[in-house]
Amino acid sequence: MYEKKQGKKSFWYPYIRELDRQRGRGQLAVESPLLWSEEELAYLTGSPTTAEVLERAEGIKREYNELDTVWFMAGSLFQQYPYDIPTEAFPFEIFKQAFVAVQSCVVHLQKVPLAQRFALVPLGPPLLAYRSNCKAMLSAVNGAVELVVDRACKAGEPIVVWCGPQPNSKLLINYGFVDDDNSYDRLVVEAALNTEDPQYQDKRLVVQRNGKLSVYAGKEKEAVSDMLPYLRLGYVSDPSEMQSVLSSQGPVCPVSPCMERAVLDQLADYFNRRLAGYLTTLNEDESLLSDPNLNPRRRVATELVRLEKKILHACLQATTELIDELPDHTVSPCPAPYALLLK
Repeated sequence: MYEKKQGKKSFWYPYIRELDRQRGRGQLAVESPLLWSEEELAYLTGSPTTAEVLERAEGIKREYNELDTVWFMAGSLFQQYPYDIPTEAFPFEIFKQAFVAVQSCVVHLQKVPLAQRFALVPLGPPLLAYRSNCKAMLSAVNGAVELVVDRACKAGEPIVVWCGPQPNSKLLINYGFVDDDNSYDRLVVEAALNTEDPQYQDKRLVVQRNGKLSVYAGKEKEAVSDMLPYLRLGYVSDPSEMQSVLSSQGPVCPVSPCMERAVLDQLADYFNRRLAGYLTTLNEDESLLSDPNLNPRRRVATELVRLEKKILHACLQATTELIDELPDHTVSPCPAPYALLLK
């Protein structure tokens, strides 16, 4: 922001001019949703990405509010810029635009220590396109970032680079695009124990021991199978049964037909509720995306929610298939006063 204020006198003027031209736009000519209006953010209704965008925006706001403190406490960082204190010199909207422009230049490096995993590649977004499944990668070589391609390239041919193991929500927020062939794409399922449950502390030990549940695109069946043991915990009420679970290597609960029906019904209801939270159906998304005149931000948002819905539909189908495999469909689901809360 300070260098931009110097205009053509700044050594960085040509680069800043290029950043301004790009405005953090990715390969789909879309800026990060951090710069979208409230009306445009509504395109993401139903997607957990909305909360991620708002959380990131809050973080940027906190950074902005702390600038003055840094200016006072670490004046040497600002000695080249003898202007007013930051928040008086630059409004928040300008800071946010600058933050997004720099953020769009952050890349994942390979074969480096974790502390050096990220780097700034100033002309990355204008010159490169990113994909989740290609083999050309950015590597750290002697203090510089080097692009290592995986094949012979002709002059003028576009180069596609691996963007790191990021789900589509992160690709959209960081780079303004969505990859429809992203094996790292995932949705998180949050399951909360009922604090009123007399067995709450013991069940908490089991849940903490086994971590969070993520559903990766293409691996929905496995994810549903992994969820079932945790959901069964909500139906365990006998202390001796709970002790058996605690002594096992994982959340292995005794399974009865009525418990299994209740757990699968709960899971199917959860996936249906998440799908109902979106403004459009999968068919409506496909129809929107077939329109060549669709607004670019609407297009990338529609692509994101379409891919999320595909994951949820696949989970719902896997759950329905398990219900169909139950030996006795006349069994009523067990009551579960302390069932896990899915969100």
